[in-house]
Amino acid sequence: MKPQIVALLGSPLPEGNTAKLLKKSVSGAEAAGCDVQVIRVTELSLSGCMEHYFCRDHETCMMEDDVSMLYPVFREMDSLIIATPVMTMGIPGHLKSFIDRFQVFFCAKYVRNDRLVRKEKRKIRRTLLLSISGMNLPENFDGVTLSTRSFCDVIDCRYDDELLIRDMDNKVDLDRFPDLLETAYQKGFRLGGLLTGLYQDPV
Repeated sequence: MKPQIVALLGSPLPEGNTAKLLKKSVSGAEAAGCDVQVIRVTELSLSGCMEHYFCRDHETCMMEDDVSMLYPVFREMDSLIIATPVMTMGIPGHLKSFIDRFQVFFCAKYVRNDRLVRKEKRKIRRTLLLSISGMNLPENFDGVTLSTRSFCDVIDCRYDDELLIRDMDNKVDLDRFPDLLETAYQKGFRLGGLLTGLYQDPV
């Protein structure tokens, strides 16, 4: 069975610049020998965390929706790609609500000391972050990277690599910047290659 990678698209635009980056990265991971499940987060039916704290004592959330159906996928995946635009200096709302629902993993790890991800999986799981900002400011990606790093810690899928692209309000269309699309492909290929043995684990 091929290694399994989950790819989250946080943009509502299926053909937008963020989606273009993700498509290239997914192609790279598949070329390295992995299967990739792309999840368009804005198309999911979900509610934000309501702090019922059912997950303090259970391995799932009491709210049954598209997020709860994906918990088994996130327990068994081998790596993760997150592609998101920057909105109001942070992660856009639908993706942030999705991430917040992984309190289920937080409680298992930090409250019950009974992680949902098996030890052998924890050794190999990595996250690649792809993000685009319209503005060109030093702190453009601070909110996105902090939230992503926290999410990675919670789900035991370490933050490993990133491609952060500024000034998209002036760049407008990534098709005009094939070097950036190629970088996304290569980062996806590396992520997949670390799972299939094309790359050696530096750790």
